[in-house]
Amino acid sequence: MPQDPQLPAELSLQAENEALRAEIRQLRERPSADADKPDRYEQSQVRFRTVFENAPLGQKIITPDLTIRQVNQAVVTMLGFTDPDELIGHKILEFAHPDHRADWQELQTRLWEHKMPAFTLETCMVRADGSSFWCQVHSVLFPDEGGELGYTILEDISDRKSLEVKLKRLYDAQETILQLATHDLKSPIAHIELLSDLLQREMASRSGAAPPPPEMVHYLGLIQASCAHAHALLQDVLYVGDLDENGLQKRPTDLHAYLTAHLRPHRLAAQEKGITLTLDLTPEPLHARLHPEKFGRVLDNLLHNALKFTPAGGTVTVGVREHEGKLRLTVQDTGIGIPGKLHSNLFDKFNPTRRAGLQGEITTGLGLFIAKQIVELHGGAIWLESREKEGTTFFIELA
Repeated sequence: MPQDPQLPAELSLQAENEALRAEIRQLRERPSADADKPDRYEQSQVRFRTVFENAPLGQKIITPDLTIRQVNQAVVTMLGFTDPDELIGHKILEFAHPDHRADWQELQTRLWEHKMPAFTLETCMVRADGSSFWCQVHSVLFPDEGGELGYTILEDISDRKSLEVKLKRLYDAQETILQLATHDLKSPIAHIELLSDLLQREMASRSGAAPPPPEMVHYLGLIQASCAHAHALLQDVLYVGDLDENGLQKRPTDLHAYLTAHLRPHRLAAQEKGITLTLDLTPEPLHARLHPEKFGRVLDNLLHNALKFTPAGGTVTVGVREHEGKLRLTVQDTGIGIPGKLHSNLFDKFNPTRRAGLQGEITTGLGLFIAKQIVELHGGAIWLESREKEGTTFFIELA
């Protein structure tokens, strides 16, 4: 069949018509979509204003120079005013306590100069009537019209601060009483200890006389043991009161030389018990920043425990290694081990699950608590692994 010469032209016109219709549809749809955008924006603004204005916590928006641009009623009430217009346009520094203006200047520096996305502080502010109150401030940066504003939440924490002050006073009073009582008890206990020692010497010096009754010797031994226990407890209580990070003067320490020297007195105790005390050191020297005296108390407590619960013929090993960029000290024994149910309370103060040693050695229940506090003051961590009848290993990790 011969081809119609007009057909290609009709197809071309049809394609053009379809293209025009498509453009018309797009033009018709575009105003509708653009008209919908203000509606959605307005709805978003309404939601924000509803949340902002009715929030129970104080909320405000500040500019980079700390001028209040927007504020909710909670902040108005918190500062003792009645209307938001009394605050808008004023700088937040006008309501800062004179001693705490630097807090807001730090917030300004951190957010707008250092570009921190968020910052939190506790500061003191002044109400319209001149009274002051404590508040916690959380502020985050958000973009606005080519710049950045600070969205800030204020929470009145005066009650919490007042409680903290009362608790500190109570703690300080209790600590003072405890310190005084502990010091005052040391003298009479020392006197009892001295008198019992004199009685024991007197009995031993009576060469020709009838030996003292066995029960007298037994009771005298109990008195001396009780004095030793009380003395150890008082020393531990005083030591707990002296644990203070500010007084922790750390210095670089050669761990090889330090451990070698520190184990010398413990070797005598181990020898008397028939226990082998060994030191496992690395070929190369290792150093750490320590307070030698206080960290020595950690080692003393761990070694005393290891020797108390290791039977004769056993071994206690003190080791030090570098592990994943940190120093790791270990005190490992082949003793009776610690039941798993006791592990969670071992580092508690006055540990209720404390046990007497294999030879009846007493414990104050503060040794491991003190060790943990000292290790943490050094920025480290302490933990243990133990199984009954298989021994115990204490780990100390230092940065």
